[in-house]
Amino acid sequence: METPNRTALVEDLMERFPHVPREAVIKEDLLRGGMAFDESALSGGDDGDVKPKSYFIFSFDHRTLPELGQAALNRPPEEIVLTGGPYELRRTVVSVRVNPDSPYRVKGGEDGSLGLYLDGRRISDVGLPPMPEYYRHKLSNGKSVMEVAPTIQWGYLIYLTVFRVCQYFGAKEECQYCDINHNWRQHKAAGRPYTGVKPSDEILEALEIIDKYDTAKASTAYTLTGGSITSKVGGKDEADFYGSYAKAIEETFPRRWIGKVVAQALPLDDVKRFHDYGIQIYHPNFEVWDKRLFELYCPGKERYVGREEWHKRILDSTEVFGARNVIPNFVAGVEMAEPFGFQTVDEAIASTQEGLRFFMSNGVVPRFTTWCPEPTTPLGKANPQGAPLEYHIRLLETYRATLEEYGLTSPPGYGPAGPGRAVFSVSSFMDSIPEGAEAEAAAS
Repeated sequence: METPNRTALVEDLMERFPHVPREAVIKEDLLRGGMAFDESALSGGDDGDVKPKSYFIFSFDHRTLPELGQAALNRPPEEIVLTGGPYELRRTVVSVRVNPDSPYRVKGGEDGSLGLYLDGRRISDVGLPPMPEYYRHKLSNGKSVMEVAPTIQWGYLIYLTVFRVCQYFGAKEECQYCDINHNWRQHKAAGRPYTGVKPSDEILEALEIIDKYDTAKASTAYTLTGGSITSKVGGKDEADFYGSYAKAIEETFPRRWIGKVVAQALPLDDVKRFHDYGIQIYHPNFEVWDKRLFELYCPGKERYVGREEWHKRILDSTEVFGARNVIPNFVAGVEMAEPFGFQTVDEAIASTQEGLRFFMSNGVVPRFTTWCPEPTTPLGKANPQGAPLEYHIRLLETYRATLEEYGLTSPPGYGPAGPGRAVFSVSSFMDSIPEGAEAEAAAS
């Protein structure tokens, strides 16, 4: 359980770190610790007026589906938007991570309007994402667009998890914070549609529906992703498997969206194939900077590639995509996970900053996802509270300072920057960068 008076901690951090937008302080706390929902605030399922949570790759919840009760049966929204309240919050988009024990609760007020409550006090108004028109249309085989090509970041990004499991499997290979394989199992056990390998023709049909009904052109980018491939899927290695989807998309919808791929750090010839297939942005995620923690937390990646080779491949890939279009992610917070992580915030920030400087000094701008300690993962079981909020707030300060140190802008393909403008929902790094400091769309 969280401290009985979370408000005092939050306000103390707002006061101590005035350069971090107060919106980001609230957002990071929601991402690291989750939020609870009154039953009346749940979305109403797949046919209502609210865009439901799609579970697009990981669970991003603090409980398993069987433990969520009504929040599993009557889905929560994909995201919420915060505005107003005593902190005068500017528009802030937050990915929903459900935690029934969170001190933050979404519920209706006396007038029926939804609000976010902390320690029983209403701290902001809550807006829900409207059900997009393209979600109301089925594929010819009856599958939903939400299952095949869900959108996140308030509709900005189409998230194409085309391979729902990871070939790093079991305790000796799986990343210790990742629940992609369990998420697959729990959805299948619940009888939900959750396609393991998504056929290319289904992806194209779903994108055709999105393109037809997204008349405002809110969807700006797509991400191709899924589990790591150490052998082959459908006779294809990782570069050809994910690249074949990009090729089909770009041939059918040339440059309609910014094409991105999340994959392992691959050899240069494989990276060139991604580029040839039409991918514009490459995400070879480095996960955690510290050498010892990488070896402990990413045993499969250490075994098959190795940390030093992983970093070398990231820098090599800039020859193909250009430095600003190589954007490795790290999982912010696992640096402090017991029993192996750093004991102090100072140590954890110093380590992460070393990694940021390594990449940014080479023109590569990483981004990060705020760690959600999912309960079926080894690190989640051992650290149900995640990392201290102070770590996340200081990371935002450090990230911005390091960008400025090297004269860099935020990475492309993430929409607008700045508090009140950002749509990236799984961390606050875009909320914390000054307005106008974002990069332009990826180079063609």
